[in-house]
Amino acid sequence: ASAIQPTFTAIDPPGLQRGMETELTLRGARLEDAKELMFYEGGIEVTGFEVVNASTIKAKLKVAPEARLGFHGVRIRTETGITDLRLLSVGALPQVAEVEPNNDFAAPQAVGMDTTVYGVVQTEDVDHFVVNANQGERITAELEGLRLGNTFFDPYLAILNEKRFELARSDDAALLRQDCLCSIIAPEDGKYIVQVRESAYGGDGNSKYCLHIGTFPRPRAIVPAGGKSGETVEVTWIGDAAGERKQQLMIPASESGDAELFAQDDQGIAPSGNGIRVSDLANAIEAEPNNNIKEATAATAPGALHGVIGEDGDSDYFKITAKKGQQFDVRVFARNVLRSPLDPVLVIRNATGGGVVSNDDSGSPDSLAQFNVPADGDYFIEVRDHLRSGGPDYAYRIEIAPRVPSLTMSLPERVRYIAQTLSVPSGNRMALMVNASRANFGGDLNVTFEGLPAGMTFEALPMPANRNEIPVLFTAAEGAAPAGALADLQGRPVDENVKIVGHLNQRTMLVRGQNNRDVHGHNAYRMAAAVTKAAPFKIDIVQPKAPLVRNGSMQLKVVATRDEGFTAPIAIRMLYNPPGIGSSGSISIPEGQNEAVIPVTANASAAIGPWKIVVTGSAPHGGGRVEVASQMADLEVADMFFNLAIGKTAVEQGKETQLLVNIEKKHDFNGEAKIELIGLPKGATTEPLTITKDSTEVTFPIKTAADARVGRHKTILCRVIPMV
Repeated sequence: ASAIQPTFTAIDPPGLQRGMETELTLRGARLEDAKELMFYEGGIEVTGFEVVNASTIKAKLKVAPEARLGFHGVRIRTETGITDLRLLSVGALPQVAEVEPNNDFAAPQAVGMDTTVYGVVQTEDVDHFVVNANQGERITAELEGLRLGNTFFDPYLAILNEKRFELARSDDAALLRQDCLCSIIAPEDGKYIVQVRESAYGGDGNSKYCLHIGTFPRPRAIVPAGGKSGETVEVTWIGDAAGERKQQLMIPASESGDAELFAQDDQGIAPSGNGIRVSDLANAIEAEPNNNIKEATAATAPGALHGVIGEDGDSDYFKITAKKGQQFDVRVFARNVLRSPLDPVLVIRNATGGGVVSNDDSGSPDSLAQFNVPADGDYFIEVRDHLRSGGPDYAYRIEIAPRVPSLTMSLPERVRYIAQTLSVPSGNRMALMVNASRANFGGDLNVTFEGLPAGMTFEALPMPANRNEIPVLFTAAEGAAPAGALADLQGRPVDENVKIVGHLNQRTMLVRGQNNRDVHGHNAYRMAAAVTKAAPFKIDIVQPKAPLVRNGSMQLKVVATRDEGFTAPIAIRMLYNPPGIGSSGSISIPEGQNEAVIPVTANASAAIGPWKIVVTGSAPHGGGRVEVASQMADLEVADMFFNLAIGKTAVEQGKETQLLVNIEKKHDFNGEAKIELIGLPKGATTEPLTITKDSTEVTFPIKTAADARVGRHKTILCRVIPMV
């Protein structure tokens, strides 16, 4: 639903080397007016940008030596919109391209050690690469496939010797989100073959990969998996082929609480990080044995507990002391953030071992329990695997944190599975909904945006305490030049005594699995916004002069102002419906015309009061669709003027009868109101009548034709139209 709907489908090659300049080819559609790349993180400089045609851009990118390794989200901004998001991999090693044919094990492609190979797996394709290694040397291969976000690519990776004996293989590595890693110590001098394929021998042109081959470390877990921002912590790297290793590392800052640490030694640096948590909680690390209450590791609450479920059947226990009335959120991080194979089960026990509270998957798929301390005393935190499995990389972090206010902002999708961006045509308006997720506090919120493109302003009312969503209207000044920015969406309580700021957390689903499950994606903490070229029309709501009453309806008029020569039909719809309100989503201002009405109805429980409403309009233009918004108009929702009760009657064909309607006035109105019966059966007729505020009943004379439809009719309604 962007301005002229530019799309971004592919990056070739999909990766960059840190500290180097690389030329890339970006592919998509409707890119002929592309102007810039929008990166969500720093460290990448665009040194060249050439639009080849509507589907191809050539760009030169220079990566800073200190740029963060891993994936960087990027969008393309055109003069008419913003594309969807794609991921670009930043690595530390020199890059080479896969060269076909390399399907034959006996004729692999030779590559140097400490190299990144970018390639693609076609149907039934098997790629082979050969490296030389000395006895005792570490050989690590890590593949980025599904994590590139192009398609549901399920890669398989193996390291074999010259005699074709498989020394290591990997299908799904929990640490790498269904991608693969193999790491061995070379048993002898010689050649080693790295094999890449799709796990079921599938593949296609979108099954691209970056394969990092080298002597770099590749631990599968880290303990402790977090700490305080800026604190230097001694961590233990676990699961590397060369064995465990301790290292002093500084915990980075993090807005979201999630971060990564990268394993590094004299042989290189891991291509991707190990997930950690950043918080103010003090760390406690398990001291084995601690697999029962008597041997529990001492800890404090609040605090963060760390350990590994090291073998099948293992359970880890920690002992804390708490006071009656304390309230804690106890959350296990394993699959989430740490990307551990552990599927945790959490149990909180009292001093005698009795269960107080437990949880399996409330943290999806990790564990989360609300612990309301029932009495002063000692309590025990137990964690184990759901299937009683274990292993050297089954790491976890348990956060015992006081229940404190939190606020997260989001942008609801308008197109399913497409993350919302904002494009506002110059001299026009656009609107979107903003959502707030409050926890452990209530009250009204103020919503603001910082860092919007030059020439763009916004209008937002406070978000009431009983609502979690409001419309926000954006306006681009007349003559504002096309420009883009990544804006900071913020929410703050109106009550200045509640010290909390919520920021955007926007999930882009890049790879969906069965039942559209989110397999892999990207989380952005700023909103992509752009001022775009002027649109060929504007729309305005004709301000309603009468309220919409419960069980009532109105015709909301929308008018368009068209540029000369623009005649296309304009589809119009309400941006949102207030509670209890319904509106048609299939209305258009016909071709060449300037107005239409949207039928709007209210049910019996519609929320009474004033509401700000916005209508959006979209029309074909420039090879796509351009979308704008109306002003914010006022919609007053009121209670019914009357309660009406329709009586019963019967009549023979060709005869006359009367139908009584009782009227219970709910509030006054001026003058007379028209009252009519609708839904009479074929052959039955009556005329509208009038009533006043003092009327208590009305009787309709009904005539029937000789061939009036016979039967019992339950379709009769009574409609009253008072003039306001």
